[in-house]
Amino acid sequence: MPADRDLEKTYSRAQFVQKLRRLADAIETGKPFNIQVAGERLRIPATADFNIEHEREGTSEELEFQLRWTRDAE
Repeated sequence: MPADRDLEKTYSRAQFVQKLRRLADAIETGKPFNIQVAGERLRIPATADFNIEHEREGTSEELEFQLRWTRDAE
């Protein structure tokens, strides 16, 4: 079983757009989405749950697009 982890990876605007387009295509066609983040390859099943989270603290704001799944759902 893989170890727990929580990380953020910063991408250039072009890289981020490319990843979002591939994700949108996978969601739209009902196919799994494959991505590599900080050296780890992930396969997100088409059955993943999606949510959008907004956080505000002082003058800082954050918007997160989240995909949630269990490994055995693949």
